[in-house]
Amino acid sequence: MATQQLTIELPEGIFYRFAKIAKKTHQSIESLAIQSIEGNLPPTVENAPLEMQASLQAMQTLSIKELLKIAHSQVPTAQQQRHLVLLEYHQKNESMELQERQELRELGQAADQLMLKKAYAWALLRWRGYRIPALDELPLT
Repeated sequence: MATQQLTIELPEGIFYRFAKIAKKTHQSIESLAIQSIEGNLPPTVENAPLEMQASLQAMQTLSIKELLKIAHSQVPTAQQQRHLVLLEYHQKNESMELQERQELRELGQAADQLMLKKAYAWALLRWRGYRIPALDELPLT
């Protein structure tokens, strides 16, 4: 992998923290700095479905309030219920109409896309220093 050089001035306290950790872990200060930077960059969207990459990338510019709205968003109840009905029907009867199979596929895809957006919103919030609530702290609805 090609590298580029970057010179930065660190506050003394941070430099000494790096030096102390480097000594204890037998690593260089440079490698620790790279690990810290890599671990704190916003998540990449390159592994997301191509059709979602632009919208996920655009989320990096949203405010915390807007990201929280996405993170707490839910599939509408009617859509959830229809999806469950179609899933149950599909499990019991493999001879679904073409239109129903298409609707089931679209509802599943919409739910998957929402979950990806929610996960990305939480990742961006964490990157910005927002405390991520524990699972039992999240609303059920």
